[in-house]
Amino acid sequence: MTRVCVLGPSGRMGKAVIEAATATNLTISARVDLGDDMAAGLAASDVYIDFTTPVATRAAAALAFTRKLPAVVGTTGLGPDDEKALAALAEVAPIVVAANFSLGVNLLLGLARQAARILGPDWDAEVVETHHKNKRDAPSGTALAIARAIAAGHGSDYDTVKRHTRDGDVGPRPRGEIGVSTVRGGDVIGEHTATFFGAAERIELSHRATSRTIFAAGALRAAAWVVTQPPGRYDMQAVLGL
Repeated sequence: MTRVCVLGPSGRMGKAVIEAATATNLTISARVDLGDDMAAGLAASDVYIDFTTPVATRAAAALAFTRKLPAVVGTTGLGPDDEKALAALAEVAPIVVAANFSLGVNLLLGLARQAARILGPDWDAEVVETHHKNKRDAPSGTALAIARAIAAGHGSDYDTVKRHTRDGDVGPRPRGEIGVSTVRGGDVIGEHTATFFGAAERIELSHRATSRTIFAAGALRAAAWVVTQPPGRYDMQAVLGL
C-alpha cells in the first residue's frame, strides 16, 4: 500500500483527507501538524499531501527535496519563494500542484478555456468566487486558475489583462479584460462562476462545492497517481486525463 503523510491533519482539508483515505488502498503513515517532526513524517511515507500554509509548504518541499519524495500540494496563496521551492522539488520528484482537486472544477477549467477560445475577447469575461469567512487568500486559487484558463483561450497574457478590484472612476471596460471578484461570508465551502457577456446574451459556467470530500478524494487520487510518474510538475487535469 502507498504510504501517505498528511500535513495539517487538524485543518479542514487534512481531516477530510484522512477520513476519505479509509475508502482507498492508501494508508495514512504520518500526520504532521505545526510543531511536529515533519522530517520524520516524510521519511515514513511514499508521498505527502499538503493543504497547509505557504510557509509550511516551502519547508516541506525543502525537506522532501533531500528524499526526492513525491508530493500533492493544494496550498493556495503561494509566493515566489514558495514556487521556487516547489520548482526545485519537481526537478527530482513528481509533484501535483493544483488550486482545486475536484473533477467538476477541472472540467470547468477546460470548458472556460474552450468558451473563451470560441467566443473571443469581444465577449467580456468575469469570474466571481465565494468562500467562507475564514479563508485568508483572495482571490481564491481556483478563481485565478479559471481566469488564467480564459486568458489562455484568448491567447493573452493574464497578468496584462487581469482586473481584481474596481473602485472609483475606473473608466470603460477595456476589450479583453478579465475581472475577478471575491465574496467572503458564512461557511460557504466554495462557489465559482465564470460569466461571458455578449451582445444581448450571456453564458454562465458555475461550480458549487457542498462538501470537502470531493477535494479530499481528488487529492488521494492524485497521490496514488503521482508515485508512478517521473520527476516533474503536474496538475490535476493530467491526473484525470482531461
